[in-house]
Amino acid sequence: MKRILGFVAVPVFMASMVKAIPAQEPVELAEEVTESVSEEPIPKAKRWVCEGCTENEREVLEFLQDRGIKDKVALSVVMGNIKQESKFHTNICEGGARVPYHHCHRGGFGLIQWTTHGRYTGLGHFANRYGGDPTELNTQLRWMVNEREWTKVEHVFKTPGLSVDGYMNAAYRWLGWGVHGDRTYYSNQYLNRLVQV
Repeated sequence: MKRILGFVAVPVFMASMVKAIPAQEPVELAEEVTESVSEEPIPKAKRWVCEGCTENEREVLEFLQDRGIKDKVALSVVMGNIKQESKFHTNICEGGARVPYHHCHRGGFGLIQWTTHGRYTGLGHFANRYGGDPTELNTQLRWMVNEREWTKVEHVFKTPGLSVDGYMNAAYRWLGWGVHGDRTYYSNQYLNRLVQV
């Protein structure tokens, strides 16, 4: 019983200690002073642009950067390989004929000259499935980065700081070219034309 009384006595004792707080008269607030804070714009990530390039070249460059390829040399090598394959023409059949997808019956076709039956028909199936035209740039770019050949090496192109040869090895595994041609020459041209803004 003593224990219970001890617990009851504490709140009663505490209540008797509290004094009434006198009411305060309203206080006029001083005019609020606001500081003018100038917000500096957040700088945009720098991008590479291609001076004197065609519209297709510029679109491919933008697309590659949106995919996360930021290294100038990597971008130059991918661009140089595409230039060797198609000169950035999407409606080109191996040998130079300019025809739509369904009229290229022999050799490679398009941006990276899809040559094997699986890769060529893969472009057509991809376009049908996702509602694109297999002759158009956007469809070809989307197919390009979805092919297993690209997905196996994309991480190399996203790795900064490699040499032209380092990226060119990945380009070979991606495209499987038989003739090197002017790939390195074109890559070096892009190295001189890409400017960061």
